[in-house]
Formats: sequence, structure tokens, C-alpha cells
Amino acid sequence: MTDGQRLFIGGSWVEPDGGHYEVIDPATEDVVGLAPEASRDQVHAAAAAAHEAFRAWSRVPAEERAAVLHRAAEEIRRNLVPYAELAQAETGATTGTARAMQVGVGAARFQRYARVEPAEEPLPPQINEAGPFGRAAVMGALAVRQPVGVVTCITSYNNPWANPAGKIAPALAMGNTVVVKPAPQDPLSVYRMAQALEAAGVPPGVVNVVSGSRAEVGEAAVDSDDVDMVSFTGSTAVGRRIAEVCGRGMKRQLMELGGKGAAVVFEDADLESAVRGIGTTFSFYSGQICTAPTRVLAQRAVYDRLVAQLASYAGYLKVGDPRAEGTVVGPVISAAHRDRIESYVELGRKEGARVVAGGERPPSDRGFYVAPTLLADCTPDMRVVREEIFGPVVVVLPFDDEEEAVALANDSDYGLIDYVWSGDVARAFRVARQLRAGGVGVNTVGRNMEAPFGGFKQSGVGRDVGSYALHAYSELQSLVWPG
Repeated sequence: MTDGQRLFIGGSWVEPDGGHYEVIDPATEDVVGLAPEASRDQVHAAAAAAHEAFRAWSRVPAEERAAVLHRAAEEIRRNLVPYAELAQAETGATTGTARAMQVGVGAARFQRYARVEPAEEPLPPQINEAGPFGRAAVMGALAVRQPVGVVTCITSYNNPWANPAGKIAPALAMGNTVVVKPAPQDPLSVYRMAQALEAAGVPPGVVNVVSGSRAEVGEAAVDSDDVDMVSFTGSTAVGRRIAEVCGRGMKRQLMELGGKGAAVVFEDADLESAVRGIGTTFSFYSGQICTAPTRVLAQRAVYDRLVAQLASYAGYLKVGDPRAEGTVVGPVISAAHRDRIESYVELGRKEGARVVAGGERPPSDRGFYVAPTLLADCTPDMRVVREEIFGPVVVVLPFDDEEEAVALANDSDYGLIDYVWSGDVARAFRVARQLRAGGVGVNTVGRNMEAPFGGFKQSGVGRDVGSYALHAYSELQSLVWPG
């Protein structure tokens, strides 16, 4: 363990007013390092530094801002192994996930937004029949994207590289400055990201990182008068509280919130493909991901076969030390979260669900492990069906026909990403168009990283990823002139 991490404010590494707290390795329960506990005043100082830096940074040519992001991507790639080792220690991710999906994707996102895109869109001329002087005139127009200002980025614990990079990179590319408040469970990786940006030549105050284990740190990062926008990834409950504060100050919001993704499996589906896709809930981040297909709707003709194959798949997965070769399912983030997931499994039993796989804590002297768990014979009113568990737990419900499948899928407070498996592609797309979700995977759980990402209903507000992130972190300005 090294000396305590410092905050990054206004281009300087600053001792935290609140001291430090321990970051725990969820696989070993050892202390990874000491994270800084910022005070409200320090968070507000970070926002003030970002506000001060905004004017100059927003006027830096887009090509120069892109060059900084490119150098940051290179710096991250040069340090991929040590960065991944730290991310693994903080999150419990397997080695492959830490390297490829955490640090690797983080670097890729900086590289993606090092690509300069047009910030102006010419609009067709229009004849104004009733101009201010009572005569017709031809008017030209241009839609221009301008930076929002200071963006607070509050990030999730399940991926301390890809998630912050997906906020910071497009925000900086558009000319915004940022205050980053990482998740309290794994903030040390985000400070490494700040170091990479500093090495890449980001000017003082353009990027600031403040952390803390107390709620007041996040609250200060939202309520500061210097903050113009909040980009948040996390639970719907916290998102509501942030939205209330943003509403009082008319601040822009980008919210990626909870999910309870439906996976609709028709009788003509490729069951092997469906099982592999649904099975990612058990393995990918140990189910701690909002896009997971956790709510399986299976047509009755294939219901028993699908349940049996999912149970077999879950039982085959190796649970344990994420550093060990062959491990597929590592720990969840904390003891408290493990207990929460286990309480949901017990609740499912009491509600009448049948535990087909898992349901018992894996044998381990240390670490916060949860066995991949499959609950069958569920009904739509069960809490395990309706609420986000955020762990390696899948619930299965039967349906009879297409109409019922759509109704069951849409019977949710959430609407982030749903999935449809069917051998009839026309039907799959027909059903997909009826689902109230921000995205639908058709015969896949894969994602196109240029497609807009975000949710319906209580799964969020706004869209990002690809060019849509540049739109999210910008304001649209109209310029009009006589033609």
C-alpha cells in the first residue's frame, strides 16, 4: 500500500481536508490504497477551477483538444498492465475484463473523441413571408454546437475506466471543462486517468478529480453554482435526487440509471445463442451491469429447455479469484452488496420462485462472492422480477404468444436495453419496435458503440456514445442572417 492519494484540483495535487479512507479489494478484502476524502469547500474549489479554465479551453481549436485526447489514449495504452492491475484490485474484475473492457475501452474512448467532427450544420434557406419590416426575405441559418460549460461527471463503480472516459472525453472534445466525482469504491483508477491527462498536456483546471465516501462530496459536485451540467451513471434513486437539484438550478442532465432488461426468447430461437447472451449476466462484472438481460421471458414451448440449459451454463462457470486462470465470475464490489444480492435470492424463494442454480454462497475464506443464480417459475408481481438486483441473478417467466411477450417486457419501471431472440428476423424486429426501451439487441447482446445509448422511463434521461455524446455535452445555437 502506498501513501494516500491526493485530490486533483486546478492542475495541482492537493491534500484532502477530510483525510483518507481505505479502498478494499473485493476478492481478498485487503486494502488496495487510501483514497482522499474531499470537503465541500474543496469540491466547490474544483468547480471554480473548472469555471475559470472554461473560457480559454473552449476557445482552443478542436484539433488541439483532439490532440490532447489522442496523447491521453497513448499514455493509457502505455500503462495498460499496471492500470489494469489497479482496476482489478479495486473492482474484482477478471484479468481479461480489467485489461480489455475496463482500461482498454477507456483508452479507446479517448481515441474515439480525438476525431474532430463538424460542429456546424448549414440549414436550408427559408423565405420569411412576414419579416420585421413587412416584406418577404430569404433567410440563411446555421446550427452551431457550443460547449455547455462546467460538467460534473459522477461515475459508477462497475467500470472505473470506460465509464469516466465515456463522459470526460466527449465533454473535453466539445470544449467543456469537468469535475469528476468517482464512485467511492474504486476512485484510485480515476486518479490514474487524471495523471494520464496531465501527462497529455491538459491545461490546469480543465480536468479536476475529487472523491469521498460521504454523500456530501457528490452533493457539492452537483449543487455548486459553477456547475452547468451533471452527467451521472448510477441508481435511479440517486438520479432522482440529483435531478431535483439540477432542476432548481436549470442545469443540464445526462442520466444513465437502472435497468431490468427483458430477454424475450421465442420458440424458434437459437437457444444456444440465447443462453450465451443471457449467461453474460452471470459473468460480465459479476452481473453488476445495468444492461444485463436479467429478466428472461421464454415462450412455453421452449421454457423447460431454456431453464435447463441456463442452469447448466451457470453451474459450469468458475467462480473465484479473478486473478486465477480460468476464472469467469469474480466477486461483487462489497460485503454489503453481496448481502443485498443474497437477500433478494432469499426473497425470491419466499415469493415462490424456484432456485434452479446457485442460491448458496460459494465456499471462500475471503472475498465477496455470489454464485450465479437462476430463479425459475417467477411471476410478474414478484419483487425479484420488478427490482434491479445488480448481481449474477437471472429470473425466468413463461409467456404464450407475441402479444403477451411484449406486455410482460414493457411491464417494468425500467427501459434501458431489452433483447429478442427469434429465428424469424421479421418478427424479432417487429417485437423490438414495440419494446419501451432505449435499445434492443436482436439475437445478440453485443453493442454498436456509435449507436445512441440511454433509457426510457426510469432508466435515464438523454443519450450518449458516438456522436450522440458530442450532442449531449453541447448546446445548440442558431445563427440566422438575411440571404
